[in-house]
Amino acid sequence: MRVLAFWVRIEKNGLVQGSSDPNRAFLDAQALVGHLVPAGTVYSFLAEHRCEVFPDELFADLFPSGRGRPSVPADVIAATMVLQALEGLSDRDAITALRTDLRWKVAAGLALDDEAFHPTVLTLWRNKLRVSDRPERIFEAVRTVVDATGVLKGKTRRALDSTVLDDAVATQDTVTQLIAAIRRVRRLVPQAAVLELAGHDYSDPGKPRIAWDDDEARQQLISGLVNDALVVLAAVEGIDLDGPASEAVGLLGLIAGQDVEPGDGEGSWRIAPRTAADRVISTVDPDSRHIHKTVRSYRNGYKAHVVVEPVTGLICGQRLTAGNAPDGPTGVELMATEPPRRQVLADSAYGSGVTRASLKQRRHRLAIKPWPAADTGRFGRDDFTVDYTARTATCPAGHTVALTTANNAVFEKHCHGCPIRSRCTNARHGRVLRLTVHDSELVQARRAWRDGDFTDDYRRFRPMVERSLAWLVRRGRRVAYRGLARNRIWLAHRAAAINLQRLTNLGLTNNHGWQLTAG
Repeated sequence: MRVLAFWVRIEKNGLVQGSSDPNRAFLDAQALVGHLVPAGTVYSFLAEHRCEVFPDELFADLFPSGRGRPSVPADVIAATMVLQALEGLSDRDAITALRTDLRWKVAAGLALDDEAFHPTVLTLWRNKLRVSDRPERIFEAVRTVVDATGVLKGKTRRALDSTVLDDAVATQDTVTQLIAAIRRVRRLVPQAAVLELAGHDYSDPGKPRIAWDDDEARQQLISGLVNDALVVLAAVEGIDLDGPASEAVGLLGLIAGQDVEPGDGEGSWRIAPRTAADRVISTVDPDSRHIHKTVRSYRNGYKAHVVVEPVTGLICGQRLTAGNAPDGPTGVELMATEPPRRQVLADSAYGSGVTRASLKQRRHRLAIKPWPAADTGRFGRDDFTVDYTARTATCPAGHTVALTTANNAVFEKHCHGCPIRSRCTNARHGRVLRLTVHDSELVQARRAWRDGDFTDDYRRFRPMVERSLAWLVRRGRRVAYRGLARNRIWLAHRAAAINLQRLTNLGLTNNHGWQLTAG
């Protein structure tokens, strides 16, 4: 009996073939309690159609070995990952829900007495996805369903926006980062482990025991840590290192130089009174960055960028970047997958000349709020007239000058004695108008905004992207993992879950093809 039960369990879990058994088990949750799961929900949809959306062949390349497939069927894993992303659960909590929540059991096609699988199975599958050539295939599978319904047919507007996501690690200051980076190199590189370092006892897990309110003590500590880092870097120079060790050495070199500068004495160092560009803020998550909302207000983490169809709220594309990545270039990348002649709705974060020119190269129609012109209380760029063909510029007083090779208009000789000079400039040598490469693009954008060429569309359709972002962060703004690669999969799964929820709200069915029954 034990042998028979063992083989029954193997067949049920798909150990031999790695796929779901089309014949329902005796205690199949859907057969017994499926009527308790509300229709038109992601749970009921997955119960009926998970094998169609996430077939075995979608994941076949993740397990190329001829010795068999993993015991948990691919559709069960995919359904679990979608529900995990939808509810914002950890691996452990997701498996607890799979064991105890009837909706999850029905959605995944499990029996009522099924104990599910170990949480590390989810980690294994995510790692397999991360190193594959299609890490976001679950999002792509749901997007394929979106396309098959035809819901986007004839909808030519796309809204771009981004939102801040907090990282999943504690903030580290310069001292903490230096100590952590030196420890890591000493742990991974034997030649560094035997060095005698004087700046700190790196076997002590705590922070250095100094008087932190003593400027001289802090200065000595910084000098000692930086000198230790330089000793370690010199010792490992030229050594053939493997991947993790090489990354650790590179990170130590970056951290040792990004926040400090030479002090007054020989061999002394101090914290530099500036912030390095693209500063690494944590050795635990080197991909996280400062995100400045204002000059004095910032957060640490990432940005989630999305392109949304503004009528349905469906996410057509998504991308996770470091927190300091500009919105414009990422928006251009997202729109590169869209057909031409889309109306692009976005705020002024996407209003640079480079971004506008790149989107227009794809023949998109721009409904992007322009960068506001600087208000100096004097005549601004839009008060001047520029003839780009003749390469001349005319000031508000009517004086015309030729543009220089650097695209500057120098009005110096006309400013002397000009009756409106005080309204134009207080520079001693008169007004100089400096034109950027995309000057005409920006002038045209400001003119279109003032004249209301697209303001009705902007106010009507762009707010939907804000709602989609609100759905994205409804379970919290903190990412689940460390690093860009892992969190990109997390965002893709979250976007897939939101799209699936939107589709089910619109009445998604599969009756000889994917269809929507609602408007």
